[in-house]
Amino acid sequence: MPAAGRSRSGKSVNLDRNELAAGLRDGLAALGLSIADPQVDALIDYLALLAKWNAVYNLTAIRDPQAMLVQHLLDSLAIVAPLEARAPHGRPAPYPCVVDVGSGGGLPGIVLAIVWPQASIHLVEPVGKKAAFLRQCAMELGLGGVRVHARRVEELTPWDLASPAGHEVAPAPDLILCRAFASLADFTRGIEALAGPSTIVAAMKGVHPEHELAELPASWQLAESLGLAVPKLDAERHLLVLRRSPPAP
Repeated sequence: MPAAGRSRSGKSVNLDRNELAAGLRDGLAALGLSIADPQVDALIDYLALLAKWNAVYNLTAIRDPQAMLVQHLLDSLAIVAPLEARAPHGRPAPYPCVVDVGSGGGLPGIVLAIVWPQASIHLVEPVGKKAAFLRQCAMELGLGGVRVHARRVEELTPWDLASPAGHEVAPAPDLILCRAFASLADFTRGIEALAGPSTIVAAMKGVHPEHELAELPASWQLAESLGLAVPKLDAERHLLVLRRSPPAP
């Protein structure tokens, strides 16, 4: 049944939740993912918020909810299984501490927060209006593990990732990733102070970016390039897993 919301500009945003949920479930099945019904509902709620705020904040160039479902939700969900397969086992979440660099409208960070509810998800977004949207999403969707950092990633330190109660030693994040964020060279330079020896570093890209890989700093290399098949999307998608060389003795 279509549901109408009202954007901050006063314009109505019409969503057919049943149709979107059916398309989302089909996409999840194609990706080999199984999530609970409340998580499906939360993903549709997030898509509705994105469409609602997009009317005035221009969070994404994509306006059609069905296109958002494919190019945003399913695109972000396509990395879940490959990342889970590369995570250490025996933990409450595949990656207990995740940093999404240049989160923008919350992709993939908000999506991962819904799929991995026991993880701490840090959304790094320096643009004020986008950071405000991310905070609103976390509040309305009840995502207690999400923290929004309205600053550049270069300004973030491991201590910023500690729990509100604080830690004697601030751990390095388990996963740092980005989607459509600058170049690989800029990405790796920006996370130098955050990435630890065991941190998984990943970047979502469209076509395989040979020129960006060639411009990586000497201390960073490509570990894996994984082709992604996003349901209903006829376009190339890749997940690049990067590694940093250990410092010379």
